Amino acid sequence: MATQVTTTTEARRDGSTFLRVALALQTLTIFLQAVSAGLLLTTSYGETLHGIGARVMYGASMLYVLAAVLAWKPGGGSTRPIWHASGFLALASVQVVLGIAHVPSVHLPLGVLMFGLSLVALVRR
Repeated sequence: MATQVTTTTEARRDGSTFLRVALALQTLTIFLQAVSAGLLLTTSYGETLHGIGARVMYGASMLYVLAAVLAWKPGGGSTRPIWHASGFLALASVQVVLGIAHVPSVHLPLGVLMFGLSLVALVRR
């Protein structure tokens, strides 16, 4: 009986660690997108870096959703992290569409908002 409680506690802790790592990766990739946006304006290779970074950032957002689901599933805790991660994925989707459509008047402020929200979520975790 004690072994099962320990296993559930360890699974919850491992899921929480994976969730923090995924959130940190997402925050870092959003920050790097800001750096590559600056390079986009000043160098010839900035557009390539920003395009690659967009794909990596989107993947990090998907990883955050996966980590939130895996952190929730073993212990059956709150689904709040899943909703937060899904919201970030939705914002990332909008961000990609706005970037492809070349709408910087919304794309840039949304990127700043996403970085701020991701940083707040990371600090709270």
